[in-house]
Amino acid sequence: MGKYRKKPVVIDAWEYNGSPNCYSALVDMGVPLDRNPSNNPMTPNNVVVETLEGSLHVSVGDIIIKGVKGEYYPCKPDIFEATYEPVEEECG
Repeated sequence: MGKYRKKPVVIDAWEYNGSPNCYSALVDMGVPLDRNPSNNPMTPNNVVVETLEGSLHVSVGDIIIKGVKGEYYPCKPDIFEATYEPVEEECG
């Protein structure tokens, strides 16, 4: 093994702010939410995303990332900041 650098890929990401509108947007985007996590009702303050690795809780302030294969997963803000940087959109 050696050292590796993450390939430069562009992802879509949204900050989850816990508002009902933000929650509704996740539903509208088709983010796979666990509808009954631990028998607790799904609410804007109790959101669980079904990821390739299983169910992950989303906290207010987390970043929801759409991965390169169309999968969704939450990321803590500090990890997101250390891993990603904004991309300047090109005008076409």
